[in-house]
Amino acid sequence: MTFIYESRERADAATEKLKIYAQPQRLMILSFLLRGENSVAEIDAATEIGQPALSQQLAALRRADTVKTRREGKQIWYSLADEGVELCVKTMEIILTNETEAEHALKNMTHGQNIVDQNIPKHGTAAFAKIL
Repeated sequence: MTFIYESRERADAATEKLKIYAQPQRLMILSFLLRGENSVAEIDAATEIGQPALSQQLAALRRADTVKTRREGKQIWYSLADEGVELCVKTMEIILTNETEAEHALKNMTHGQNIVDQNIPKHGTAAFAKIL
């Protein structure tokens, strides 16, 4: 695993990805889709974004490969693209909504695994920081 600090390209890619999540309507849509596949009408009813804006935001999410679609007749169904998107949205919900047991919830999401490489040097200016 290459850490973000090790690669400017990786940092640039992460920043671009974060821009997708940094728009309130898109984040609302992604949060709702954590509950499973939904139609445009269901997403609209739950988020109250409104049809023109909802269509624009769903198109942006499709272009960013954060949602996938399935057509059934004239109806289009949306779901999260993969487990990475699901993990990212769940993590934001836990951390950014004042969840009182955020650390416990994050550990459950990662099945108790330490997601930070154990080979990080233990010396230097940031040696005092505890990561997860």
